[in-house]
Amino acid sequence: MTSIRITRSKLRLAVALALVPAALGVNRATASTTSPGADPGVVRTDAGLVRGRATTTTRVFNGIPYAAPPVHGMRWKPPQPVKPWSGTRDAVKLSTPCAQAANPELPGGTANEDCLYLNVTTPAQQSTKPRAVVVWIPGGGFFSGTGNSYEASKMATRGDVVVVTVNYRLGIFGFFGYPGLRGSGTYGIQDQQAALRWVQRNARAFGGDPHNVTVAGESAGGMSVCAQLTSPTATGLFSKAVMQSGSCAFNWPDNSQYPHQAAGSPWVPQSAVQQNGEEWAANNAAKLNCKPGQAALDCLRAADPAVLVEDTLNFTQPAYGGTAVLPLSPATAMKAGLFHRVPVLSGNNHDEAAGWLSTFNGGVLTDTDYPRLVTDMVGAKDAPKVLREYPLAQYGSTAAAWTAVTTDRIWSCTQVTTDRQAARRVPVYAYEFADKHSPLSQPGLGASHAVELPYLFNLGGYEFPLTETQKRLSEQMLDYWTAFARTGDPNGPGRPHWAPAGTADIKGLSLAPTDQGGIKPINLTTEHHCAFWSRLT
Repeated sequence: MTSIRITRSKLRLAVALALVPAALGVNRATASTTSPGADPGVVRTDAGLVRGRATTTTRVFNGIPYAAPPVHGMRWKPPQPVKPWSGTRDAVKLSTPCAQAANPELPGGTANEDCLYLNVTTPAQQSTKPRAVVVWIPGGGFFSGTGNSYEASKMATRGDVVVVTVNYRLGIFGFFGYPGLRGSGTYGIQDQQAALRWVQRNARAFGGDPHNVTVAGESAGGMSVCAQLTSPTATGLFSKAVMQSGSCAFNWPDNSQYPHQAAGSPWVPQSAVQQNGEEWAANNAAKLNCKPGQAALDCLRAADPAVLVEDTLNFTQPAYGGTAVLPLSPATAMKAGLFHRVPVLSGNNHDEAAGWLSTFNGGVLTDTDYPRLVTDMVGAKDAPKVLREYPLAQYGSTAAAWTAVTTDRIWSCTQVTTDRQAARRVPVYAYEFADKHSPLSQPGLGASHAVELPYLFNLGGYEFPLTETQKRLSEQMLDYWTAFARTGDPNGPGRPHWAPAGTADIKGLSLAPTDQGGIKPINLTTEHHCAFWSRLT
């Protein structure tokens, strides 16, 4: 669902402002929740009344605007306040996702720019005290995805939390840059912050606690969470963070996720994003229907979104430097300790990179392919070291060995790096999802990217079938995640103890059903050869 395909990076060093950690604090509205005897499906937000759907177990409010539509002259501008409405706004139907090309999650794609909406799910029963709030940022490589795909009733009801899932601008609409264009490359990150500010103003109206907000996400959503951890403009917007399969240190070497891929990371200097945008606009002036003498940005803002979305994959990396949103690369900021001091829950899937096997000869790999793949990734000098560390005979096939190499180098050890940097200053709870037979798992690919998601959400509103042992694992994961959201500590009755990760080797829990070994302690640093990769890179 959330596979990442990131364009070639033009990453280079840029001088940036330092982030000074600040105490949490933000102005919060005092909108009241539903009063006794009132319609539980109607809530007053700061912009007006909304009517959702109330059942015996949940209240669900879909398609609530958190910012004004970023269309026409508002394209590539910071998110603006919603215009208040009179009467009661329907909040039953989901909004249209943000503009994106056709992809497995949204096969038809969409050119819709009016998309800055969120969905709220709460338990039906009113609580005597405000509930913790979980704000979910969806993944999709910064070019696809939608909060609409994450139906959150089981998290809300089992965990007794308020869950908010959000849309944010993607691809060319969220991360485009141009010389002189303020905020270049950061509009999607700014949208996420606008949603978090909406939560601060409106959480109480839905029975939530604005002082107890967890920002969470997977894949590009996890990377977004780490970006928010290092963003000065996110100060006071959340008190805990969950990063699933995405971190500040995430990066990839040459030819590692697909052939001919250049090494890079999600984060790009703003100057590079602006240069990329300028070159793209100049090369596409005819397609954009620019008029002689028309200012470039005026032409770009008037362009048909259906034309822009055709080239959305050229703009899939958030910008840093020259912007208050991300003054530093999140990787640099986290390494320097410049991040918000909140507890962190962080982890990966055991076979994360298996989903990319098909990009290498359709996944059909022979024993002779293995040394070539490794050499193409690390170079002839270091290839023998990798081949000794990951001997083919130990894994039984090139596919299994290559999955281990790329999972460890790209995903697991970059997550461990961020975990270790964070753990020097805040509690970090590290995990690895290890169910090789998730309903999203493809045959032979094990616990690959994103397959943990059905254990937390009903994806696309569909409750995937789980075995009895998988149902128990799902319940335990939901208990861990929501206990963390409430208290900053995932522990509680009915599940194994989860100790903080430590600051040397990163230790955590392996999460698997009882018929696959169950939940047990794991040393993620040694399991994924992270000391080796640290020395090599």
